[in-house]
Amino acid sequence: MARLLGEYERHLVSERDLTPHTVRAYVADIAGLLEHAARLGGTDAGQLELRTLRSWLAKQQTLGRSRTTLARRATAARVFTAWLTRTGRLPADVGASLGSPKAHSQLPAVLRADEARDLITRATELADDGSATGLRDVAMLELLYATGIRVGELVGLDVDDLDHDRSVLRVLGKGRKERTVPFGRPAARALQFWLRQGRPQLLRAGSGPALFLGARGGRIDQRAVRTLVHRRIAEVPGAPDIGPHGLRHSAATHLLEGGADLRSVQELLGHASLATTQRYTHVTTDRLRRAYRQAHPRA
Repeated sequence: MARLLGEYERHLVSERDLTPHTVRAYVADIAGLLEHAARLGGTDAGQLELRTLRSWLAKQQTLGRSRTTLARRATAARVFTAWLTRTGRLPADVGASLGSPKAHSQLPAVLRADEARDLITRATELADDGSATGLRDVAMLELLYATGIRVGELVGLDVDDLDHDRSVLRVLGKGRKERTVPFGRPAARALQFWLRQGRPQLLRAGSGPALFLGARGGRIDQRAVRTLVHRRIAEVPGAPDIGPHGLRHSAATHLLEGGADLRSVQELLGHASLATTQRYTHVTTDRLRRAYRQAHPRA
């Protein structure tokens, strides 16, 4: 089973070209599935049955796993059984009939436009001392809110991914799909301050082309960015506790409220499906309904 998992991991990396994070998640899921199958008496992957897969998901549900986690694990199982079938290890693709629980389409809380301004203003005030980390933090917050990019996309940016003349970013998103994302003047200003005054202070011999650097000069990691966002959000009175993904949702919501069309927002966020982007219309409709009830005399 260990050898099988190793071969499957190589398949995910070399043939499917998945990101390291996705590969780790899929391999961990399948390791759990094989352990469950072994407890039921299965000693070979070629003995996997549909009822084994369903039993495994049912067990996850009893352990309190979320619908999103269950859906991801069902997907991992289907990818695995398809690979087993294609490589001749399984006579029929039993995973093709495995259903997925529908994940709740709830969106996290988002900032109001004034709260987003407060967030950036407070971070800018703290960066008045000219410290490298202060300038970096402002640039990251401006860019996250201006573009709606994911935190993984942010930390993966290189200096050459910035086109200052056109004010656009080259972003490598999910599935290694590349897209071009515009940003506004405030983000452009913050990036210039960071590149001219902040980044040279943190630059080390092994820094490489990373756009944003950590305190030791290496590429900043996602955990540091999440910590920063939560800390700065906590300083905004009344703002919900959100992370980088909450800023992404806030950017999408404010774009739609400002009149942007769904197709443009889909392209900006890098959503594969327009249905994913349409979730944000529920947020804006709810806000419109609340405003109507508060303002209209016959609401």
